[in-house]
Amino acid sequence: MEIKMKSIHFDATESLQAFIEKKVAKLEKSYEDVQKAEVQLKVVKPATVLNKQASIEVTVPGSKLYVEKICDTFEESVDQCVDSMKVQLTKFKEKMRNR
Repeated sequence: MEIKMKSIHFDATESLQAFIEKKVAKLEKSYEDVQKAEVQLKVVKPATVLNKQASIEVTVPGSKLYVEKICDTFEESVDQCVDSMKVQLTKFKEKMRNR
């Protein structure tokens, strides 16, 4: 699986990038045919509390799955994104199995 990361309006630290790669790599356990995962990090409204937005777009054969979360930290946002993406991948896998 190929993992791409984009950080908009800031530079992601190496520890944050390592954290994201480790978390996103676990998505392959939910669905083996994941081709590509694109993670986008963005700071929205810098003055507010909940301002760290993370989104993950996963490409699987015949479809793209997307998830987006906003939290206090990027780690928390990515964590929640990965959790809900696992749910989406499981549903997608079931749908493919029933065809």
